[in-house]
Amino acid sequence: MSPSDDAIWTSLPVPAVVLDPEDRIARINPAAEGFLMSSARAVTGQPVWDKLAVDAPLEDALARARRDGSPLFVNDVDVGTGDRAPLQCNLQIAPLSGEAGHMVLLISPRELAGRVSQGQSVKSAARSAIGMAEMLAHEIKNPLAGITGAAQLLSMNLSKEDLELTDLIVSESRRIVGLLEQVEQFGNVSAPKLRAMNIHDVLDRARRSAIVGFAADMTVIEDYDPSLPLALGDPDQLLQVILNLVKNASEAAGKAGGTIRLHTYYEQSLRVRRGEGKGKTLPLQVEIIDDGPGLPPEIAAEVFEPFVSGRENGTGLGLALAAKIISDHDGWISVSSVPGRTVFRISLPLAPKDMEEG
Repeated sequence: MSPSDDAIWTSLPVPAVVLDPEDRIARINPAAEGFLMSSARAVTGQPVWDKLAVDAPLEDALARARRDGSPLFVNDVDVGTGDRAPLQCNLQIAPLSGEAGHMVLLISPRELAGRVSQGQSVKSAARSAIGMAEMLAHEIKNPLAGITGAAQLLSMNLSKEDLELTDLIVSESRRIVGLLEQVEQFGNVSAPKLRAMNIHDVLDRARRSAIVGFAADMTVIEDYDPSLPLALGDPDQLLQVILNLVKNASEAAGKAGGTIRLHTYYEQSLRVRRGEGKGKTLPLQVEIIDDGPGLPPEIAAEVFEPFVSGRENGTGLGLALAAKIISDHDGWISVSSVPGRTVFRISLPLAPKDMEEG
């Protein structure tokens, strides 16, 4: 690569990956280092599908493009690294001139060019903030308990007008304690107790809880594939995720009479590779669909990051916790959103055939 070519390669605002004839990573540009959260030295020589998880069967299409010497375009697919929630991207793959069998892969996130790389510092800051909050939460909760108790004691001898002030102290202190408990929960989720389970049982528990509580004024539709095989998962943790997503859908609709659809189906094509493994298929699909106004465009690509929320007074921890739990299940969570239709999709692995339902 000439000096001028090298300068162009380094300056590319989107992640770019050169693949050798065996689909190993030959080199990556700085934007790709940010996207993969790995250095060029660490990933060079690694199979590309061990480092990238793409919600589309690309291997055969890539082989045809290499054989025919033609470019390949794949639009609107979820692309991630296996260590975080995916981003919706457009992919461009083309033969590399002068290097037989080598291909160039360009990854263009749907947000503004360069935002992925710039966003890494924001995400790193968020992770640091979570760690700091976990350490401080216990120490902050102790004095808050004292403040609440003191305010309650003072209220015993105050006039009605002054009681409003002590009631405010108590209610705000309790609100802060609730937030701190969510932060602690985010950092302390135990490893899932995986077993063979019927995902429809979990969805039914979530639906019954929702329709007698936060979704009482909503229409909750069950649209299930009854032939789905058993999933491998922790029912309690998955219930926590689905309840959170259904609650978000209910709040997003913002009106009585809105509709939430719980949809399940089987899709064999989704496969995620992590580390040096051969990849795992995630054929069991669960979708929570609402007819609300959709996600704010400015946060749509980052809703699974801590402290990102589209609601006033929202903590931005619910979806981050959901993403963490699904990742611990070796699963996949993604979202697509337009006004009138927002879809959160969870993809889960099958339970081994010799594992009985727990």
